[in-house]
Amino acid sequence: MNAVEICDPSDERLADYVRLRDVNLRKSLEAEHGLFMAEGEKVIRRALRAGFEPRSLLLTERRRQVLADIVASVDAPAYIVSEDVAKALVGFDLHRGALASLRRRPLPSPETVLRDARRVIVLEDIVDHTNVGAIFRSAAGLGVDALLLAPRCVDPLYRRSVKVSMGAVFTQPYSRLDDWRGGLGLLRERGFELLALTPGPDSAPLAEALDDIGRGQRVALLLGSEGDGLSSRWLGQADRAVRIPMAGRDVDSLNVTAAAAIACYELARGAGR
Repeated sequence: MNAVEICDPSDERLADYVRLRDVNLRKSLEAEHGLFMAEGEKVIRRALRAGFEPRSLLLTERRRQVLADIVASVDAPAYIVSEDVAKALVGFDLHRGALASLRRRPLPSPETVLRDARRVIVLEDIVDHTNVGAIFRSAAGLGVDALLLAPRCVDPLYRRSVKVSMGAVFTQPYSRLDDWRGGLGLLRERGFELLALTPGPDSAPLAEALDDIGRGQRVALLLGSEGDGLSSRWLGQADRAVRIPMAGRDVDSLNVTAAAAIACYELARGAGR
């Protein structure tokens, strides 16, 4: 009963799905309407299991049966379109054949996210949605308690981040700092040791630093932007500079997603997990 076949990509009922690769348009549209996109059957199911409320579903004719049980159970329309209509609407070949527009929920405060956390990742100005999604997936899979995002860090609920995280953004606790300049003070007030991940010459191996700090200590690991790394201000506010040791051969560091995965493992191991 919820399935509605639509043949015109300009139909106003499909407005949530327009031009999904236009980052500026999507930021404006999604903020205005309080929505985000989930792509693919697994990710859509995970969003619904996490309690996000659907505004609508978009399915190609070829994939309409994949989510037939969801279409029958949710109180939201499922728009059925041809693959040509889907491409004209979203701006690319919709290979997975399934999208959902879901309502955003208010983010918890940083104080709430930190209340019971012992291992935290803090992201400063990471601007690639794929990287943020990958970091969330590593954090969730390897046992990090929570993430905090600097004000300019990209949106974890942007479609690409959601897709790369395989839905980890739905269940991994996170919040956003309001103040970049003094935001790390909140962590220090709550007893966190601030570790800045950097390949600098004065940095110590991460595993050694965690062993030195002790398993019971609350730790927040700071990760910087893809090109420049951490700002001098955040480096200056950290208690220690740490690194992932390299074997040499003209490689001084890993990209931020690989570094984050190793760091998440070390953080969780350091907590005795």
